[in-house]
Amino acid sequence: MPELIHEPTVDIKVSDGAAYKPRIYAEQRADNTWEAWIEFYPTDKRKPVLRTGQETSQPDRPAIEYWALGLKPIYFEGAFARAQRRFI
Repeated sequence: MPELIHEPTVDIKVSDGAAYKPRIYAEQRADNTWEAWIEFYPTDKRKPVLRTGQETSQPDRPAIEYWALGLKPIYFEGAFARAQRRFI
């Protein structure tokens, strides 16, 4: 079952004026490693939630947390672009 790992204090703003807030989720796999992805929640509830594919694979939950806490705002911009391409 997916677990919320981190809610960064970053807003992603797009050209139409909308804003999205990222949340990092992760899930333990059958082999006990973890995978994580990013979901982008719009401030305008009429817009869809966007989700990336797998962004990382780590050996355990603490490693996922470490990865998530180290992400910089520029990373979220790229991840948002990847999530948009998946939605189209």
